[in-house]
Amino acid sequence: MTPILPGATIGFLGGGQLGRMTAFAARSMGYDIHVLDPDATCATKAVASRTITAPFHDVEAAIALAKGCDVVTLEIEQIHPDVLDAVAAHTALRPGRAPVYIIQDRIRQKQWLQAQGFPLGAFVAATSAAEVADAIRVHGACIAKSTHGGYDGRGQVRLREPDQAADAWDAVGSRECLVEQMVAIDYEISVMVARRPNGEMAVYPPSRNHHTSGILTWAVMPAEISAAMTAQAQALAAAIAERIGIVGLLAVECFVTTDGTLLVNELAPRPHNSYHHSERGVATSQFEQLVRAVCDLPLGSTAIHAPSAIVNLLGEVWLQQEPPHTTHALEVPGTRLHLYGKAGARGGRKMGHLSAVGESAQQALGRVLESYRRLSPGTMASFDVHEPVLTHTLT
Repeated sequence: MTPILPGATIGFLGGGQLGRMTAFAARSMGYDIHVLDPDATCATKAVASRTITAPFHDVEAAIALAKGCDVVTLEIEQIHPDVLDAVAAHTALRPGRAPVYIIQDRIRQKQWLQAQGFPLGAFVAATSAAEVADAIRVHGACIAKSTHGGYDGRGQVRLREPDQAADAWDAVGSRECLVEQMVAIDYEISVMVARRPNGEMAVYPPSRNHHTSGILTWAVMPAEISAAMTAQAQALAAAIAERIGIVGLLAVECFVTTDGTLLVNELAPRPHNSYHHSERGVATSQFEQLVRAVCDLPLGSTAIHAPSAIVNLLGEVWLQQEPPHTTHALEVPGTRLHLYGKAGARGGRKMGHLSAVGESAQQALGRVLESYRRLSPGTMASFDVHEPVLTHTLT
């Protein structure tokens, strides 16, 4: 295949913060940027030379995007299959249609992973409230999830008793929903894989992640887990990326249970919140790596050159009586502020993140959490920013 060289135009289906940060990396490499997004004021607009405002099911708009681009990628997987087909008919679409189609439906994704023999917790594809109740009777405490969308804890209901099934079905079901057995989680990790059209791959070290109410609170790398678990997680992620045939990035979210079992949680065919620290601590950020992969350029090194961590900044930071204390936050050594250019802060909306580097993962995490405490002391009660001892999983 012929590489797509600087000077060419990269199109983005989706113009949120992931597109924005990837577009910055692409711009620095000499590429032009076009974007399609339903929001006329999307975060990527400030970086793109052309913004098409249209829903993700608008085939004609997608064709208009494709005709002006040498390659089209995405930063959100909830793109209508007809749009993916329309783009692929006019230019290179990376990742391809098949991986996105598998991943964008949670039941389809789980069934594919199961058919391929990858490790999963127990799950049920429920088509009624009665089947949700049956799943609870069989598997105990569960989580019911919508099949599409529902990022950052939305579209999910935790269930412990069968009599909760009807309300859960009303909240997340339409024709079907995914019901997953709750597992005893020791810690959470993710692994990012980049893959070129010729199959060459680059696998990042695992990121250690912590969530509050389904939203990523912080992430740190190196994960400070055992060498054996690191190798197992990287091998698992690489196998999934190869089997699904992705071209671009694949984030593999995993649970490690209290008995040391590694389980796949979810896949994402795009940059991922848990690898924003790669911009600070890895030789090649996930954003530059996506540009390299979809343009069929040699993939960059994934070596860690500094331990790094991030903490998310949600809309609550801007909804307090006092504005964010930016000056105090940035007094912490090694920290940076990253804002996404979004208007209209609201609860739970990702508005930016803080990052930090340090001499160790523990120091990097401690610095970024201290920066957050100084930035927004008013949100401490509702946002879990405790600092764990990362090395407790080494034993």
